[in-house]
Amino acid sequence: IINNYLDGMQGGAVDKASPSGMHFRDSKRKVDYVLAYHYRKRLARHPPGVGSPEPPHRSASLALVSNGGTEKGRAEPQQQDGGQPAPPEWPGLPGMEVIQLGPLDALEEEKRLQREEYERNLLEAGLEIEKDPENKSQGLSFVRIHAPWQVLSREAELLKIKMPTKKMYEITEEGGILKTLNEIWCKLTEPLQPLVPQQENNNMKSLSYPFSREKIYLYNIKDKDTFFDNATRSRIVREILKRTSTKARNSMGIGTLIANNVYDAAYPLHDGEYEGQNDDMNERKLLYREWARYGVFYKFQPINLIRKYFGEKIGLYFAWLGLYTEFLIPSSIVGIIVFLYGCITIESDIPSKEMCDQRNAFTMCPLCDKFCDYWNLSSACATARASHLFDNPATVFFSIFMALWATMFLEQWKRLQMRLSYFWDLTGLEEEEEHPRPEYETKLLQKKLKNKNITTENSKEVRCNLLFSDEKEKLTWNDRMPGYAANFGLILFMIMLTFSAVFGVIVYRITTAAALSFSTNETTRSNVRVTVTATAVIINLVVILILDEIYGAVAKWLTEI
Repeated sequence: IINNYLDGMQGGAVDKASPSGMHFRDSKRKVDYVLAYHYRKRLARHPPGVGSPEPPHRSASLALVSNGGTEKGRAEPQQQDGGQPAPPEWPGLPGMEVIQLGPLDALEEEKRLQREEYERNLLEAGLEIEKDPENKSQGLSFVRIHAPWQVLSREAELLKIKMPTKKMYEITEEGGILKTLNEIWCKLTEPLQPLVPQQENNNMKSLSYPFSREKIYLYNIKDKDTFFDNATRSRIVREILKRTSTKARNSMGIGTLIANNVYDAAYPLHDGEYEGQNDDMNERKLLYREWARYGVFYKFQPINLIRKYFGEKIGLYFAWLGLYTEFLIPSSIVGIIVFLYGCITIESDIPSKEMCDQRNAFTMCPLCDKFCDYWNLSSACATARASHLFDNPATVFFSIFMALWATMFLEQWKRLQMRLSYFWDLTGLEEEEEHPRPEYETKLLQKKLKNKNITTENSKEVRCNLLFSDEKEKLTWNDRMPGYAANFGLILFMIMLTFSAVFGVIVYRITTAAALSFSTNETTRSNVRVTVTATAVIINLVVILILDEIYGAVAKWLTEI
């Protein structure tokens, strides 16, 4: 969908659109959100020379189609002797078909009405909308949404978004040996730092405060168009889209409309292109050059730029991921040392030497009762030597080290989280209110309508009053019982399925080992363990992948019921 949107922008789908597709036709208002949907019109085909097309309706038009191409009709049909319109003649264009673009069918018409009502409600909420013309028989169309300053300031105050004020204070750092070590570390790791613009004065920090229109003079507003960053603008528009409802089918926000296929997707746009040398630098391109490609894997993350572009939640996630990756470096080094120790001491390992010594003819009992023969312990020499590489005396030290590593990682993450919360003004931030899912709200609304004996024939005004009434409807135990029963039954079935898969693999190992032991081929009998282990591992992998897909589909279905 995003590629189609950009292709439409570059191909002239929208007249006078900016080349990047990031603004409205006036090249001034920024696109904060995009709604995408498919439309389809009814087609009435009239092969040339067979009958005649009926006069087009008010919303219909004639077109020529050949190999999928369309073109506006260039001639009017002439009259026959009987007064009937003759089929249009297109000299030099054999095999062409005349297509009449008729009105939408019932389902598409209903979706169109829902879109019109929803977009009308968005306009009433203060958003500005620009649409693509639907000048084809079918295709993908886009609705671009822009949030003006009045809407941004109103919603920022409603959501209590913290914004920087004019008040600034200095951040003092403690001196001593820790400061000296920190300065040395910064100089040593300077080549690993990303080349992103830093703040002019890192020792000064702006005091942030929840946005208020009454105290707008307190905030450091240099330009209203850039005061709210892209992540904040997208978040505000998203909240409006989730909150705006329609009367048709009791739709509760954009989530229900997407679920009902009224819209295909709703998403914010990236900040321009990230490829090309001559284009202007933007945050997306900067992130790509200094972070989001394999060529800069060795560099530290520009965590502040990630937070600015994607928001605090994504910023905190990548901060955790970066810290986890850094801590994996010492653990991997210690693990490699333990492995090398096993390689060095493999020749001096007493159990391996005794098992591999041909002079110690330890005879082992047969693996099966009738057809299996006695076997020598020295045949398991390779397995014993391989196990020593990973299971040697140094492994005890590695296990103790990993226990301490986990504790150190957890404490270091707590420190980093508190530090980022302070610099990103997340301290004292209450947990966001979890809004009910649109499907859940739809069920509540349907129950309310059912309890009040209201059918679809009732007036829209009455249903709207019910929709926004203060009466709270809740699902009772009888409403929840079928869902709980289905959840419990399917979860129990999945647990039994998992145990069955494990038991089946065990039975496979036993039966396959016994069957291969009966083989008359000496090579097959000597490699029974390797064959059984390798095939069992492959079967385990296939079963895990299949069950993972099944679990995902079942979990999604259980969430929807």
